[in-house]
Amino acid sequence: MDAFLTSILAVIFAEMGDRTQILCAVLAIRFRNNAPIFWGLGCATLVNCAISAIAGSAINGWISEEPVRLFYGLALFLAGLGMVGWRRKVDLLENWNFSPYWVAFLGIFILQFGDKSQFIIAATAARTDAWAFAMVGGWIGTMIACIPAIILQEKLAELLPIDMIRRVAGVIFLLMGLALAFSAWGLFG
Repeated sequence: MDAFLTSILAVIFAEMGDRTQILCAVLAIRFRNNAPIFWGLGCATLVNCAISAIAGSAINGWISEEPVRLFYGLALFLAGLGMVGWRRKVDLLENWNFSPYWVAFLGIFILQFGDKSQFIIAATAARTDAWAFAMVGGWIGTMIACIPAIILQEKLAELLPIDMIRRVAGVIFLLMGLALAFSAWGLFG
C-alpha cells in the first residue's frame, strides 16, 4: 500500500504543470473531443507505468537497500530540479495527421518515456516488492493530474496556481531526494 500511495502523490505533483498536462489540454482544444484524448492518455500512461514498475522490480532483485534508497533519492532530486528549473517547450504535434486517439497515445507515450514520473515509479517499485501497486498508483496519479487539463483546458491555469504548486513540490522533492541520498551514503540517519 505504501508503494501505491507514494506513487499517486509523487506523480500528481510531478505532473502538475508538466508537459504531459499541457499536451493533454492542447490536444483537447485541437480535436474538440475529449474521449479519444482520455483514452490515449490512459493507454499511453498505463504502458509507461508498466515499463517503469517492471524495470524497478528488476532493480529490486539486483541491488541492496542503500543503492535502492540512493536511486529513489536521485529520482526525487532530479524531478525536483526539473520542477524548479526550466521546462522544455512542448511539441504540440500540429503536423501529426492521425486520429485524435493515436495522436494522443503516441504523443503522450513518447513525451512520458524517460520523464521524471517514470523514474519515480521505477524507484518506488525498486524499493518494494509491490511493483504492481507502484504501477497502478503512478497511473492513477497521472490521470488525476491530466484529466482536469483535458476537461478544463486553459481554464485550469486560471483555477489553480500551477506554477506555485510546481515550484513548491519541486523544492519538497529536492529536499526529500537529498535526505534519502545522504541517508544512503550514511551521512545521517
